[in-house]
Amino acid sequence: MPKISDALWELAAAEVRAREREVSEGLAEPRADPSAVCERTLFFMGSKAGGKTTIVLRCLDRDETPKSTLALEYTFGRRARGHNTPKDIAHFWELGGGTSLSDLIQIPITVQNVGALSVVLVLDLSKPSVLFGTAERLLQVTRAKVDQVFSDLQRTGESKSGKPPAPNRAPRILHKDHPDRELINPFPVPLLIIGSKFDIFQDFDSEKKKVISKTLRFLAHYYGASLIFTSTKSENLMAKTRGLVTHLAFGMERGKTVSVDPSKPLIIPTGMDSFSQIGESPHVDIGTLHARNPLDLWKKVFERVFPPESTSDLKELKDPAKDPQYSEAQIDSMRAQKDQVCKETRVCLSQIKGSVSHASLAPMLLG
Repeated sequence: MPKISDALWELAAAEVRAREREVSEGLAEPRADPSAVCERTLFFMGSKAGGKTTIVLRCLDRDETPKSTLALEYTFGRRARGHNTPKDIAHFWELGGGTSLSDLIQIPITVQNVGALSVVLVLDLSKPSVLFGTAERLLQVTRAKVDQVFSDLQRTGESKSGKPPAPNRAPRILHKDHPDRELINPFPVPLLIIGSKFDIFQDFDSEKKKVISKTLRFLAHYYGASLIFTSTKSENLMAKTRGLVTHLAFGMERGKTVSVDPSKPLIIPTGMDSFSQIGESPHVDIGTLHARNPLDLWKKVFERVFPPESTSDLKELKDPAKDPQYSEAQIDSMRAQKDQVCKETRVCLSQIKGSVSHASLAPMLLG
């Protein structure tokens, strides 16, 4: 009978070999120097009022009342990897306003942090009519910015060394034996898709839930992302969400739970799904749709069931200067005075312009 200590050593050796195999295949990062501080950046974006701020606060264990994000907000968290070790730092950026402020995406994505950047896309499951459009727009803009930054890094490396740098290794999201390895288009940085407000979504018609679930599964698998449905009203779901976020922020274990049942909250870590398991597009006559590629086909099917809203997020965006939650008595008073001065100045200029026009016409009339 083998000794317990021998069995433990065999398990430890097997874990080390598995870890080395994952690193060699690009499925995991090498372990950092325990004495070095690790900094990572998480960029949250997604549906307007979709619960991004609440998720960030819960993941940082902060008991604060969430406020709507004005434009682009920043906070950070710290966590030690073990006893007597330095605390790692995670920088959290959050984009507000849905797609209306997508131009601000260029701010938190830089040459300095893109190598340790992860993106978290939060989509409001209770508003399917704007879900696909929000995901498509934000992912397109973010991908373009990340690609630009990587391109800048390559040019900088070439100018400094006098020779072209080695090309960036493409993300290896799936195991080398996965059947979809050559069919996906991995996002250039780690991506987590969170479907929020599951408590509302679970009361939807079963067929509509199936369309939303299968479409988001396709998006997540196609981009090599993790996917989870959550609700701030469920401690169990928030704990699982926190696990995936802290995995990106601090390198913590992400958990091994997998759930693909459309009647339950989806929890699918990166690489744990497949197109064969997702199945075909939901019950829509595909013959009447003209699509350029599988992604476009799923978009058309989704929008056939949930026609997109034509109203723009930009039109709904309120003037933040008039938002009471950002009121500052002294600043608001000075602003009111300046507004009044500007108004009076415009009136004076208009009167002067009218007087000049009349004066220039007088000789013509008299002549």
